[in-house]
Amino acid sequence: MQHSINEIMTKNVVSISPEQSIQEAANLMKQHNIGALPVVDNGQLQGIVTDRDITIRSTADGEATNTPVSECMTNNITAATSNMDVHEAADLMAKQQIRRLPVVDNNQLVGMVAIGDLAEQNIYEDEAGEALSSISTPSEPDQLNNK
Repeated sequence: MQHSINEIMTKNVVSISPEQSIQEAANLMKQHNIGALPVVDNGQLQGIVTDRDITIRSTADGEATNTPVSECMTNNITAATSNMDVHEAADLMAKQQIRRLPVVDNNQLVGMVAIGDLAEQNIYEDEAGEALSSISTPSEPDQLNNK
């Protein structure tokens, strides 16, 4: 029996606009206990900003807290449609090494699926485990050239 991600996705997703500040993004994440926000302009998905994006691309570089989200967000992101099969979504997340998958229908953000949403469904434990395993594969750290 196939299930679509519409059945498990979070609807009513908290989002942020590209011109809002990274401080506003961080406050929304804190308020809603989430680690990522879709960046939306007129309902259309422009990108995603994570707590890690803010830390690595802004705070670590000494950027001001009023820096627009657009300057540290990830764009050209992978998205799903609400009728996508859950197994297909899990495979996509594993291949792309992502923990969160925005759901877009007719160019409008309609939901978000996180790796935890897959894990909460007993029938998807294997897929969630495989996806998390692929996502969690460590990358090679940058090496200093010590000659």
